[in-house]
Amino acid sequence: MTFDQIISDLKKKIYRPVYFLQGEEPYYIDQLITFIEKSILSDGEKEFNQTVVYGKEIDILTLISYARRYPMMSSHQVIIVKEAQDMKSIFPKSKEDKDPFAEYLLKPTTSTILVFGYKYNKLDKRTKISKLIEKHAVLFDSAKLYDDKLPGWIGQYAKEKNIKISVKGVQLLAEYLGNDLTKIANEIDKLTLNLKPGEEITPGMVEEHIGVSKEFNVFELQKAIGSRNAYKAFQIVEYFSSNPKNNPMVLTIAQLYTYFLKVLTFHKLEDKSKNNAASELGINPYFLTDYITAAREFPASHCMRNIGYIRDYDLRSKGVNSTSQEDGVLLKELVYKILN
Repeated sequence: MTFDQIISDLKKKIYRPVYFLQGEEPYYIDQLITFIEKSILSDGEKEFNQTVVYGKEIDILTLISYARRYPMMSSHQVIIVKEAQDMKSIFPKSKEDKDPFAEYLLKPTTSTILVFGYKYNKLDKRTKISKLIEKHAVLFDSAKLYDDKLPGWIGQYAKEKNIKISVKGVQLLAEYLGNDLTKIANEIDKLTLNLKPGEEITPGMVEEHIGVSKEFNVFELQKAIGSRNAYKAFQIVEYFSSNPKNNPMVLTIAQLYTYFLKVLTFHKLEDKSKNNAASELGINPYFLTDYITAAREFPASHCMRNIGYIRDYDLRSKGVNSTSQEDGVLLKELVYKILN
């Protein structure tokens, strides 16, 4: 089932005995668990009928004994296992061992709503237990969001909050927070506290509240490099050197590596039309001009060379073949090599 389908059923009070929420993206798992935790039982019912445990604190036999109990003065009891991936005995170690979870799935207590939050991993679809869950319970896969889908997700999340966000604001959030949806959602929630419905999150607001400079950031650095604006590039590098906590070398290296991979990809495209190129590069069409400029300034062979430089300085920043130079010095050297 999808996230929206599960939420829709829960709102309609259509409950299943077992929910197994798994996957690499914790955001949707947490959202579903929070909804179940807050919405199914009233405050009075929760005292006797809602149990929240953590995987490392409980074994499967104890958990199932809880699930076999009947609710008190309520139609249902809710049992939530957070961080279920930490449970040591959720599945049998060998085919010969009894599988109490499988037995429970075949004959669950219908007045119990048992929820597993199984983060950062998922079951092998070929296994017996996965097939049983899919057949007898709700199995939800929370896939990690690809980077090219992130700007759209940010825009949609802001829209759901009845707030607008500028394209540049989206770019800054995506570049500095990565695809950590929980962190992005939290930051947008903070920003909306100061806005009225329909108002816009601007790059200036992102800079002020999240600590990202709208003029001196990785996005502006790659733009300066792509247009061979050495003066601007070294201004930004100097700023990074003075503010290393807000501009870690590892983030800068990763962004520059991705940037030149995308420029190289643009070189190899047969169809360089705006929509196709933006789709293939995984970027908003608004920013395609920057990549076209970079492709003119850096032939494919130079992109390959620069990727090699970036890999080398990534290793040096981690202490490999390095003379213990500070990150700021290494970054200056790297940018100098890329531009020459």
